[in-house]
Amino acid sequence: MATLWLQRFWGWRPRTLSARLARVGVWVLLLYVLIALISPLLFGIGLLPDVNTGLENEINAPPSLEHWCGTNRLGQDVCARTIAGAGVALKVVVLALTLALIVGVPLGMLSGYFGGPVDRALVLLMDTVYSLPVVLLAVVMAFLLGQGLLNAAAALCVVYVPQYFRVVRNQTASVKAELFVEAAQSLGAGPVWIMRKYLFRNVITSVPVVLTMNAADSVLMLGSLGFLGLGLPAVVPEWGAELKQALTALPTGIWWTALYPGLAMFILVLALSFIGEGLDAWVSGDEARP
Repeated sequence: MATLWLQRFWGWRPRTLSARLARVGVWVLLLYVLIALISPLLFGIGLLPDVNTGLENEINAPPSLEHWCGTNRLGQDVCARTIAGAGVALKVVVLALTLALIVGVPLGMLSGYFGGPVDRALVLLMDTVYSLPVVLLAVVMAFLLGQGLLNAAAALCVVYVPQYFRVVRNQTASVKAELFVEAAQSLGAGPVWIMRKYLFRNVITSVPVVLTMNAADSVLMLGSLGFLGLGLPAVVPEWGAELKQALTALPTGIWWTALYPGLAMFILVLALSFIGEGLDAWVSGDEARP
């Protein structure tokens, strides 16, 4: 959508623009990864940090030279918690999508290759999950699993497994009909060997595009869970939880507690969307390949 908007109003060529957007997204994502890696060294925080700078007497202080993004209602530095939130978001997103890939891709290949009752049962299960509203499904799973980093990742994983299953299943069923697969079957090759040797490399090409789009969506999904008080404990500096706490302060003119976490989330989602759009154009042939 960003490519079409800029093409229409600025007259840039889609091929050049989508490549530039993808490069910008990659650099921004690398910056977030770097921030997530060095934030424990900067603030002395652990895996589930509570970045409390000991400023209990400086409640809701506005941005200043000492505290660039101000402090919140607990006297905590907003800049520190926003930076720490990048690490938390990336950990949950990477873990959730990794689990979704581990579950969804093999199930999609099994369903598309064998067909029959196995295919019908898996398709019925995945279509049922896929038909549910994603936010509601994530909320229910987070409520059932409880708070925690692993539980939040598992709740998001359930949302995205059907998407990988559907994409991989359709690709597997299409590739299975090719002559080279039939030739391998006629020579006595087993299903595991065929799926590993021929099917996997052909069906996996469409997964990175879905993965990148899901990464952007999962950042927003995690923020939604945090805003509702689910997913991660309250002490964890998560962007959605920060926005929830800042909601009551906005009417009183305390804008900085909401601006910086929201801006960090927006930039990360935009960067991931740019990468996904560039990958989609490259896979579909709209971009010149290197």
